[in-house]
Amino acid sequence: MEEIANFPVRDSDVWIVTYPKSGTGLLQEVVYLVSQGADPDEIGLMNIDEQLPVLEYPQPGLDIIKELTSPRLIKSHLPYRFLPSDLHNGNSKVIYMARNPKDLVVSYYQFHRSLRTMSYRGTFQEFCRRFMNDKLGYGSWFEHVQEFWEHHMDANVLFLKYEDMHKDLATMVEQLVRFLGVSYDKAQLESMVEHCHQLIDQCCNAEALPVGRGRVGLWKDIFTVSMNEKFDLVYKQKMGKCDLTFDFYL
Repeated sequence: MEEIANFPVRDSDVWIVTYPKSGTGLLQEVVYLVSQGADPDEIGLMNIDEQLPVLEYPQPGLDIIKELTSPRLIKSHLPYRFLPSDLHNGNSKVIYMARNPKDLVVSYYQFHRSLRTMSYRGTFQEFCRRFMNDKLGYGSWFEHVQEFWEHHMDANVLFLKYEDMHKDLATMVEQLVRFLGVSYDKAQLESMVEHCHQLIDQCCNAEALPVGRGRVGLWKDIFTVSMNEKFDLVYKQKMGKCDLTFDFYL
């Protein structure tokens, strides 16, 4: 962890930070599109995942990320406190995206079930209990989002919500354009928003995914009444003092 804390950050870096299953794949495509002014058809041919390394993954590793040419786009799922200390000092831009936790836990469960290597054998109820008790790989979702929310007014942090991507994409794209300091005329902006809409449609309706894994409100298909009541109780306890709110359905 010390190596990550001391990781040298550049002013031109753009960091995408999320708790897993918060719409990272979608966000990275949109950020790439906006920051590079890239042609969406070209993005389709590239593997964006390979273009955007994850800081804490063994591959490609810190040494390779250090050598990447600027401007670097770097992803991480680490909590705020474990990110490089340069980021805490306001160097480089950080885009954080949060997703309502009910949809997130469903998506995370389906993801775990689909992996050959760590295929999860337990029930959704057990998985949800682990989530509520902060017992998943990246620790507590509740702490993760609240830590970042405490910094949402920092000049180098843009705090986004997954649901807003579905609710008001044009505003989100405009926020990204301003935050990243890129400029587009009205026509370019409209075409950029249109391309982003197409990306979202592709991602949320991809045949390879369990039906609509990316949609908002998918938790209603799987949560029982008692699970929902229990979840609401835990949510209230852990988020009580926080003024961050989520759309649980649109």
